[in-house]
Amino acid sequence: MKILGLSCSPNIHGNTVTLMEQALKGANAEGADTELWSIVGKTIQPCQACRSCFGKGVCKIKDDMQELGDKMLAADGIIFGTPVYFWDVTAQAKAVIDRTFAFNTPERNLANKVGGIIVTAGSLGMIDVLKEIYFYMANRRIIPANYIAAYPSMQDGLKGMEKCMQASYDLGRQMVKIAAQKFQYPPDIPKNAPAYGTHTK
Repeated sequence: MKILGLSCSPNIHGNTVTLMEQALKGANAEGADTELWSIVGKTIQPCQACRSCFGKGVCKIKDDMQELGDKMLAADGIIFGTPVYFWDVTAQAKAVIDRTFAFNTPERNLANKVGGIIVTAGSLGMIDVLKEIYFYMANRRIIPANYIAAYPSMQDGLKGMEKCMQASYDLGRQMVKIAAQKFQYPPDIPKNAPAYGTHTK
């Protein structure tokens, strides 16, 4: 079993990465193979809305999303990590989310993988980010696990936040246990949900 930790923080030594490493330790303790993939030093270009991926499941843009995409598709579970910047996910996280639009074929999609979330914030925006990522997972048919919502202090970071660190460790363990259940959406539900709502004819 493979659990991928995806850090979309531009800080390689920040709180998001610290909590991600703790979660991956928990997953590893349950017997999973784990990997931390950080956005730092990588190039993920924005989606161009060219639709060249339709029916192919492959984006035409050649950058580090090719490597990340293969890792996401191969993983049994993905932990999405981001700090809150201006009441939202980081620009890097949004670019990753948008580029997974290319995973739109029966052979290349994120359906039935387990998804966890790690979000760190200094003030406002936490709930908005959690809702955004959970809605993204629902649209991609990802099985939701728990989330970590941390407010580390600017001076001490996660120092002394033992319950937070334990919760992150437990998230990793939970990811493995849920993935082992092999839950699946019914086959008649599309692998990638269309945009439901009110539409004009």
